[in-house]
Amino acid sequence: MVIAIIAVLIALLLPAVQPAREAARRSQCVNNMKQLGLALQNYHSTSNSFPLGGNPAPSVAGAGCCQNWGGWSAQSMLLPYLEQVAVYNSMNFMGCMRGNGTAEAVNTTGTTTVVNSFLCPSSPGTVGTWYNRPWPGNTYWASTGSSVMWKGGQSSNPNGPFANGGPANGVRDMTDGTSNTVAFGEQRNGDYDDGKNSIQDIVGTQSYSNMPGCNSRDMICIGANMPNGGAGLVTTLTACAASWNSRSGSFGTNGQRSWNGRLWAEGIYGHALGNTLVPPNSPYPYCQFWSDNSDYDSGGINGLTSFHSGGANVCMGDGSVHFIKSAINWNTLWSLGSMSGNDVVSADSW
Repeated sequence: MVIAIIAVLIALLLPAVQPAREAARRSQCVNNMKQLGLALQNYHSTSNSFPLGGNPAPSVAGAGCCQNWGGWSAQSMLLPYLEQVAVYNSMNFMGCMRGNGTAEAVNTTGTTTVVNSFLCPSSPGTVGTWYNRPWPGNTYWASTGSSVMWKGGQSSNPNGPFANGGPANGVRDMTDGTSNTVAFGEQRNGDYDDGKNSIQDIVGTQSYSNMPGCNSRDMICIGANMPNGGAGLVTTLTACAASWNSRSGSFGTNGQRSWNGRLWAEGIYGHALGNTLVPPNSPYPYCQFWSDNSDYDSGGINGLTSFHSGGANVCMGDGSVHFIKSAINWNTLWSLGSMSGNDVVSADSW
């Protein structure tokens, strides 16, 4: 009888335990983003700007590295302000973060270090190894804004705070207001199973021309920023969703890749960069504008996703953290992503 009573009590308690655990994980996730926001402000106080979304290293003879593809992320530049000085000092920023041969190998002590501030406890861990060390994982990206571009310093730039290669934006550039501009957002890391359809899978598309003026995988064009490319964005998302459902693409195994969010140190989409193009946990998979030799070094649609019910967290340019609901209006989200679009939105609309 006593055992039966205990079993009944356990059965009654278990449904309440899981929500409590998730509430605790969600609270820790918010705290992680607050730490990122504080680190960003401290970096700005020291440098009078934010770090680049991808910091291309000088070419190193014999290292076989690609400057933009191996660009160091904004997260890696913030390490000293997150009490990770030892990790920061272990890396050689004169060499590329990624590349062929020795370029990436010499930095793996630092780049494969698990930084808890970059991991939401609600997300599952990574799978597999890199140079015989587990992938570190990353669930928070630096925002390029409501843009599919990943590179900056070109004829056009992403409309958000971060871009691979610059420019080095700061508070002065957030004319819409730091409290109205997303700096960091949440992402689900991949499930590392290309044979399984997951909404955070990355699907490839070569439909560059959907966005006005775009003709290459870097998507450096006026149509890459919203709302200019709104119609093309919907067309691309629809095509990517169809490819995801049918596995008819040729971007990785079974038409898609499921290993995003492995590295916090690489300033590209799929790892440490993201954008505010679609509402959190939308029904669309991630999408990458690729060519025949692309990794994740291209323009893409890598938006807000999380394992929280109803939305995802963002950290604004002033360091404040907010929960963006999945029901947010697309135009409102685009406005929150852009930093100088003269499109300030009131807090009650999101």
